[in-house]
Amino acid sequence: MEGTSGGFRKELVGKLLQLHFKDDKTKVSGDALRLVAELLKIFAVAAIRSVRQAQAEDLALVDVDQLEKVLPQLLLDF
Repeated sequence: MEGTSGGFRKELVGKLLQLHFKDDKTKVSGDALRLVAELLKIFAVAAIRSVRQAQAEDLALVDVDQLEKVLPQLLLDF
């Protein structure tokens, strides 16, 4: 997406998840970490595209309207 193959590192995602677990003994599998990392990447791409859409419309704030305009493009990435 967006011309890069980068994403969120599994270690970072694991640490972020651990910060929000109530029980410190909770474990997350590698597959779950990869899935959450991919979802974070998709969310970040959607946010970036929404900002670009707002800039193209000469708006100072991103609204749900810009997100709705970029969602079809995001679906085409898959």
